[in-house]
Amino acid sequence: MSRRSWSVLSVLAVVIMLVTACSPVPATQAPAAAPAAATPVTLTWAFWGSPEEAVSHKAVADAFMKEHPEIKVETWNEPWDNYFTKIQALWASGDPKAVPDIAFLWPTPKYAAEGVLENLDPYIQKSGYDLNDYWGGLLESAKYKGSVYGLPRDNEINVLYFNKDLFDKAGVKYPDENWTWDDLLAAAEKLTVKDASGKVTQYALAMEGGKYSKWVNQNGGAILDDYVNPSKCLLSTPESIAAVKFFSDMMNNGYAMRDADLSQAGGDQAVFLSGQAAMIIQNTSRVSSFNAAKMNYDVAVVPIPAGGKRWNPAGGAAWVMSAKSDNKDAAWTFLSWLQGKDGGEKLYTERGEIFPALQSVANSSVFMTDQPPANKKGIVAEAAASGVGGFGYFPEWDELDSSVIGPAMQKIWAGEADPAQALPELCKLADQFLKDKGFPKQ
Repeated sequence: MSRRSWSVLSVLAVVIMLVTACSPVPATQAPAAAPAAATPVTLTWAFWGSPEEAVSHKAVADAFMKEHPEIKVETWNEPWDNYFTKIQALWASGDPKAVPDIAFLWPTPKYAAEGVLENLDPYIQKSGYDLNDYWGGLLESAKYKGSVYGLPRDNEINVLYFNKDLFDKAGVKYPDENWTWDDLLAAAEKLTVKDASGKVTQYALAMEGGKYSKWVNQNGGAILDDYVNPSKCLLSTPESIAAVKFFSDMMNNGYAMRDADLSQAGGDQAVFLSGQAAMIIQNTSRVSSFNAAKMNYDVAVVPIPAGGKRWNPAGGAAWVMSAKSDNKDAAWTFLSWLQGKDGGEKLYTERGEIFPALQSVANSSVFMTDQPPANKKGIVAEAAASGVGGFGYFPEWDELDSSVIGPAMQKIWAGEADPAQALPELCKLADQFLKDKGFPKQ
């Protein structure tokens, strides 16, 4: 490098140093602020039940929010007696912020007809939610005009509970899948205990009168000719009459508790726990109580008549979405999670509170545990025989049942009426009711 070039570079270096020294020192730049966390969408979730049941639901909500922090679930709980009146008042208010986004409801068709429920078909189709996992006939209880308006949480699986200690004492063989009505009657004779005055001190069977449709359908009978759009009552057929007579005869002979007596005694759970009844026919909701009491019991499929069929009424209260919800996409996220095999269905089943509406959950280790009852396969066998026929899947069913069918059946259970005479009269009134309501509807 020449001396001249070196001189030029030296001058430039001095100039740069002077300019730098005279320039203001920039302030340290503050780091960019982190974006504010998005405010979660808030949903209101309504259900009925006791404070203990509310605790269980809250645990389910907490599990959902852990998986979905973008959605906040607030619970709204009322006792059964107040729930429906209060929730209808919220819908009637017209305020979308007052109505629950998701609710537990029964019967779904009644409320769907009133226009307060969201049609779930578009959400099911868009998300690819699997309806094929439900037990046969179960979704019919949550449909209106062919569309799904709710997702049933559980299935009303009625099985035969039996007290093994009382069976052993009476020398009666435990019931199995081969038992017929005749076997049930033979066992009932030995399991019924009376005192010196002839008063029954131990009944063979306790079963709510409202479950009579199980006997009827087992025997090839029916309540109505169609359970969505009926035209006539079928309780007057020979098959239906024989089934009702079978049950009423058990009451008249002292083998089974009369419906009113059962209610006064505290229900089937109370009489089974106290040993007043050796058998009850009920859904799986009693399991947790009997296990807590450490009862020596098991379950079996309900006996069927010779030549009859196994049958179980498909139905259960459903989770529904309000038509007035402001957050329907978030509501569907929660609703479908509640009825997902890895979400709410799994959690409720693990807690022993339901027989799951989803076949995949019922046939998994979540339900098939080592906890009593031992014969869980019997419960699944009853579930596999689920079908329509236990009640009507139309909005006017409750009115028909409470005003016509129910009162007539109560007289039979009380021993005040003969099924052969009472059921034809019942059907005349039911047929007139259907005609007055415009059934069958086009």
